[in-house]
Amino acid sequence: YHDSCSALRELRIKDAPRVLLNNIKGLQLIEMKDTETCCGFGGTFSFKYEPLSVSMGQQKVEHALATGAEYIVSTDYSCLMHLEAYIKKNNLSIQVLHLAELLAKGIR
Repeated sequence: YHDSCSALRELRIKDAPRVLLNNIKGLQLIEMKDTETCCGFGGTFSFKYEPLSVSMGQQKVEHALATGAEYIVSTDYSCLMHLEAYIKKNNLSIQVLHLAELLAKGIR
């Protein structure tokens, strides 16, 4: 699970998504290194500081890959869009999912 900056820092949402994920039958929640670190997309940051933004996204994806997870789940579509762009550009096997999508489809 990726803690988005807006959810974590502005809304103080940390435990609730994990509680939901832990209640999905068949899902194993694996925390990545530096889960609270920004993915690098926020607002105009990604345009003003593109190389840094890409590097931050790369690091987030590498931390997720190191866990062996199949998905990066978050509550923020902008984070997921940023991470997915890096994943697709580099033909990586991990996928992104919004928490609501995961809850809607469950684990099959």
